[in-house]
Amino acid sequence: MKFMLFSGRTISQGNAVESKLSPGYRDATSACFMTPFDMMEAGLEEGDAALVKGPGGQVVLTVKADDKLPRGHIFLPYGPYANHIITPETHGTGMPDFKAVSVEVEPAEGGPVGVWDLMRDLGGVPYQA
Repeated sequence: MKFMLFSGRTISQGNAVESKLSPGYRDATSACFMTPFDMMEAGLEEGDAALVKGPGGQVVLTVKADDKLPRGHIFLPYGPYANHIITPETHGTGMPDFKAVSVEVEPAEGGPVGVWDLMRDLGGVPYQA
């Protein structure tokens, strides 16, 4: 199913931002929020894994219900998982498009990978202190 992705800051994402390799940060930034009706139409339930495909790539996220969202919209906190979906194009502004990004959502197996695994998929190398 097609949706419009909106990304932004959340309290839980902000609280965990100092420890980006922690399970708390992964959980805070790898959850996508959808209306219960949209979840039902997409064959998803709270806590299910969903493959979200965008113009910059695709990633598996955990689905959470939010009845305050408009139908047809999903929300994803800023972070490495949102960055994996959007394109790096900034149109000269220095900031990629984190709002109104057309995505496809479908049920998936498993769950979100850790941040290092996500970055390795993009060609990154783990930092060794």
